[in-house]
Formats: sequence, structure tokens, C-alpha cells
Amino acid sequence: MIRTQRLAAGVCALLAALAAGLAHPVAASAGEPTGEATAKVDLVLDVSGSMRARDIDGGTRMAAAKQAFNEVLDATPEEVQLGIRTLGANYAGDDQKTGCKDTAQLYPVSTLDRTEAKSAVATLSPTGWTPIGPALLKAADDLNGGDGSKRIVLISDGEDTCAPLDPCEVAREIAAKGIGMTIDTLGLVPNTKMRKQLSCIAEATGGTYTSVEHTDELTDKVNQLVDRAADPVVTPVATEGAAQCTDAPTLKSGLYTDREEFGQQRFYRVDVNPGQELRASVSVAADRAVSPDYGVLLRAVTVHGREIVRGEATGNGRTDVVSTGLRHPTAESDEDDAPAETVCLQVTNSFSAASGVKTTPGLPLELTVDVVDGPSQASDVASFGLGRGWWLLGVLVLVGFLAGLLWGWVSRWRVAVWRTN
Repeated sequence: MIRTQRLAAGVCALLAALAAGLAHPVAASAGEPTGEATAKVDLVLDVSGSMRARDIDGGTRMAAAKQAFNEVLDATPEEVQLGIRTLGANYAGDDQKTGCKDTAQLYPVSTLDRTEAKSAVATLSPTGWTPIGPALLKAADDLNGGDGSKRIVLISDGEDTCAPLDPCEVAREIAAKGIGMTIDTLGLVPNTKMRKQLSCIAEATGGTYTSVEHTDELTDKVNQLVDRAADPVVTPVATEGAAQCTDAPTLKSGLYTDREEFGQQRFYRVDVNPGQELRASVSVAADRAVSPDYGVLLRAVTVHGREIVRGEATGNGRTDVVSTGLRHPTAESDEDDAPAETVCLQVTNSFSAASGVKTTPGLPLELTVDVVDGPSQASDVASFGLGRGWWLLGVLVLVGFLAGLLWGWVSRWRVAVWRTN
């Protein structure tokens, strides 16, 4: 099963590499970076009462966060718009309803004025509750608008105290909007319950979770995440597959995202001209608790339902993402105006939700489609060009057979000589 997962991952990596190497340069299309959009980052800091604890390098958690923030503000790239939001910074009372509204924008997401931002951070003092869910909703609004990458970096030292607004469900709702927003989480001196919650938040949006126990670790990780936001990023284009091929959207080369219900199948159409090759891969993420033993199937079929080729992968709970891919070449045509072949991509998953887990929204799905010029002889693509005509394989089989006969004869001769002596 592990070998199957590695094979699927290798196939996807091979598809990506081949697509990059063989595709002709064209204008930016679906899911390609343009380099013109502005990256935005919102740092969301927990300022609840527990941040007074003195267990990070001999100082308080709040002091460590302030020091890290000052260093991060100095190192933030000019091309990144950065903002700071707090949670639990203003209300010190016992009323949960009021405490769970305690989130505020300390510094707006904009071109950075380092002096002003540092002055705002210096005023912070550990105060109240831990409304992570409401803070994430507000942070998503802070980053709304624009086509660049959007990243929320949440730093907290405890789990949310404002149930029933589950932060994990909030993260899934943000991901379901298809706006390409990533949430990364950092846990200060983490415990098991907090680690599970922060990991769930990050996984729901394709982000990362990191455990931090020292000031320099916090500084390095936040700097890394801010710098990552400045890198050119491929933002998947939101699409919606259909229950049958005839109603499916027609996709061009690019990266797409969708949601697929448990056990559901989705169809997408791709037009492939004669002499071209379709390369496709799909990844489905388990962003919540699922039953073990699951799989993903990607099929290329004709509009009449005949299967052309398939790719499949399985998992058993050791990975949160299952990926697979396929390739389909089309033959050359002597006619200049030969019509394109319509290929239907069918994505099916066999995930099942664990007991008590919500099944909506569906599981996040990412689909890569690439249509490139095919090899000189499309019939050889299935063997990736190895042993054209399979003559080499035949020679190897014959040599192996003769070597086996010779070895058997020599062994019997040696036994006969031994018995005679």
C-alpha cells in the first residue's frame, strides 16, 4: 500500500516534470502565475491571558511573540502587504459572549510602515479569551480582494474557547470559497488538544502546522512563511465538475480546484487535438477525520463512456492527501481540419466520514490538466519510449533463458564429477 502511494506520487511528479519540459511557452492560462499580483499576509496573534506564562527562554510567551514580530517586520519584503490582527487583546471580563467577539485589526493589511507597526505591537498585553474561529473569519475579510497570494499566519498558545464556532469548520468554509487562501498555524509550547486543532486548521487550507518552543524558532518560521508569500504562486482556478460527462465544464491546460462529496464522482471535459497528449493528475485531501482504507480513481473516458486509460491510488490513514495521474496520446491525422477528441476526466473517491464528522462541504480536490504536443509515435507512449518494438525485451528474455540452461548443465556436471571422485 505504501508502495502504491509512492508510485502515485512519483507519477504525479513525472507528469509535472514532463509537462514543464515539453509544453511550449504560452501566455499565462488557468492556474499559472502572472507575477503582477501583490502578496498579502495577515499575522493573527493570540493575546489571551495565558500568554503571560513564563516558559519560553526564561521570559513570557508575549515577550517572545513581540521580539519575533519586531524581527519579522524588519525582514518583510517590500513587495508583501502585511497586516496584524489580534484575538483576546481587549476584553478581560468573564462574559463569554463578549470575550468571543474580542478580535481587532492592530495594523491594516497594506504596504508596511515598520515604525508604526512596531509601535502597535509594543502596546499589546495579555488579556482575555481565545476566539480563534471569529479571528480567522475577520482575517479572511482583511485579505479579501486582489489576485495575489493570501496567507494567514496564526500564532496561539491554546485551543479555541469560543465553541460551538469550531475553528476547523471555519477553515473549511474559507477553503470552500475557492479564493486560494492559506492558513499556517504555529503553536507555542503546544499540548495535544491544541496541536490537533491547529493541525486541522492548517490542513483544511493546505497550510502547515509548526510547534514552537523558542523565540528564534518563532522568528525563523514566521519569516519563512512571509517570504513564501512573496514567491510567485500558482493559484488554482475554481471550477465545478458535473455528475455526468455531457454536463461537464470544458477545461484548458491549468490548475483547478473543486469540492467532491464522499463517495462522489465528478466529470470534466478536455479537448485534445490530433497529435497531442493529455496529461492529468488529481489530488484529494482528507481535511477531516475519515475511515481508514480509501482511494482515488482518475479515468479518461470517451463521451460514450468507454474507458481509455486510468490512474488510481489508495491510502490507509497514513497520509492526508491521495494523488494519481494518467497520460493519453492521440494519433496524428493527415487532415488539416481534423476535429479534436473530447476526453472526459472522471474523478471518483472512496473516502467515508468517521462517525459524527460533517460531510459538507466536500473534500478539497485539485486537478492538473496539461495538453502538449505528443511524441513522434504516440503508440510508444505507454512504454515511455522504452524498447521500441519490444525487441530489446525479447533479446533479454532469450539471453536469460540460455544462461539458465547453461548454468543448469554446469551444475549437473559438477555434481557428477563429485560423485565419481
